Parts: sequence; structure tokens; C-alpha cells
Amino acid sequence: MIELLKKCEMCPHKCGVNRLNNQIGRCKSKDTVKIAKVSTHYYEEPCISGKNGSGTVFFSNCNLNCIYCQNYEISQEGLGKEITTEELAEIFLNQQRNGVNNINLVTPTSYVIQIIEAIKIAKEKGLSIPIVYNTNCYENIETIKMLDGYIDIYLPDLKYGDNDLGVKYSGVKNYFEIATKALKEMCRQIKETEFSSDGIMKKGIIVRHLILPNNTQNSKEVLNWIDNNLPKHVMVSVMAQYFPTYKAKNNDELNRKITKREFKIIESYLLNLNIENGYIQGLEENEEQYVPKWNI
Repeated sequence: MIELLKKCEMCPHKCGVNRLNNQIGRCKSKDTVKIAKVSTHYYEEPCISGKNGSGTVFFSNCNLNCIYCQNYEISQEGLGKEITTEELAEIFLNQQRNGVNNINLVTPTSYVIQIIEAIKIAKEKGLSIPIVYNTNCYENIETIKMLDGYIDIYLPDLKYGDNDLGVKYSGVKNYFEIATKALKEMCRQIKETEFSSDGIMKKGIIVRHLILPNNTQNSKEVLNWIDNNLPKHVMVSVMAQYFPTYKAKNNDELNRKITKREFKIIESYLLNLNIENGYIQGLEENEEQYVPKWNI
């Protein structure tokens, strides 16, 4: 499988570079895995984090160039260190030993081949907790198909219903068509939602959407598409946590947090749809940030 990196087409950019020969394409990833952070994260959706936390593994680099990325040091500047596939498998096992609810793969697209191999190694050594694929959803269907049977929970974004915003804010064309096709493949693989007795997700899909300032129409288009096209077992997580960082601080459209009015517009719109399951992140302003409060 690693031979696929000789002409890399793991994501929709399909750069065709030989990553086995240290060539790099749009995402700047090589043949080795590069990670920036391993942690126990308590601030994902309640059914992901719970009391024990989610075992996050933050992968370096990204196939999008979002000007508002909150993790830009990792995604855009390549912060991190290179490790072997065997070391990645051991990280998974250590996370399980620490008692987390799941293994949360954050921005994993560039490393799908290595991740699959690491999962195989870790499962042979006793890995049994769910695997979460936490993605921006700018994905090739072929890559998502490779993950069938390895991923228990898909946690994709659906950032834009308007392709022009994908170009303007993330530097990619056709985001909406590409992301929605990937979402449908995830739904083909995961046909139901399963929870433990204490409410922790064991299998399922949660589609995330971040409300952007000056873009309530975009959020409406995204939510409307979800309502009309995805199965009812798919959960939705609408996030109000946006704050201007990275290049967004110098962008006239994105250089502020969302207003209470913008939040209320999207909250009202969401509650009038037929989306049955999920979360909306409450908005509470203090001097520095919006404090997340999750409500079903």
C-alpha cells in the first residue's frame, strides 16, 4: 500500500509527487508520519470526550490553507516531529492505557496509508477503543474507501456550501462537491450510531460546521444540505467558537468573532430543520473568548 505514495493522489489535489523520494506536494507531507501533539482532550462533543477525554493525535500539515485556522502552527507551518509507523501504533496503545474513550486522528488525510498500518499493528497488540477520523472533509472518495473497517467514528467538517468561499478562505476549488461526496461515502460505511451505557459514542458520524462572521447564508446552505441529503442517524455539531487568528486577523470579513445576532439567526434556522440529533455550541461572551456550552 505504501507504494501509492510514489505518485501521491491521497487527496483531491492529486499532486502526483513521489513522497517515497522526499518530494512534497500541496500538503508538504513526506513518506514518514509527522505529528505535533498527543493529548487527552476534554473539549470535543460530549459523546466523544466524556469524562475520560478523547485521545487526540494531531498530525502536521494539511491539504487546506484556511486563513482562519486555529492550529496554523501545525497545519500551515509544519510544527511537529517525524515518527515511524510502529511508533504511531505505540502512541495509540499508550492512549488506550491512559483510559481515553477513543483514538482521535486530527487532520489525518495525508497519512492515511501509514495510519492504516499503525492501526493494524496496534490491534494485533490489543487496541480495542474506537478510532475517530477528524477531518476537514476535503477528501478523495478512494481514500475514504480505504478506511472502511478501520474507522468507527467519522468527525468531518462541512465548511462551505459556497465554493467561492472555499477558494477565498481555504485556497481550494470545488470544496462543496468534493466534501459532500466524501460525506456520502462515510454514511455508506457507517449506517448506524452506537453509544455505550454512559453515553460515549462507539460508532457514528458527527458533521461539524463552524459559523463564520458575515457568512450566515453559508451556514444556512450547509445545514439545509445536511437536512436534505444525509441519513437521520448522522449527528450535527454547529460551532460558535470562531475567533480571528492567523491571516484572518487582517481580513475585513473575518477579523472579529461572530455576533449574538449571527448566532441567533443560525440557531433559529437549525431548530426549524428536520435534523434530529446533535449539538449547537452556546454563545457566551467574556473579555477574551466565547465559552463553549454544548446542548442537545
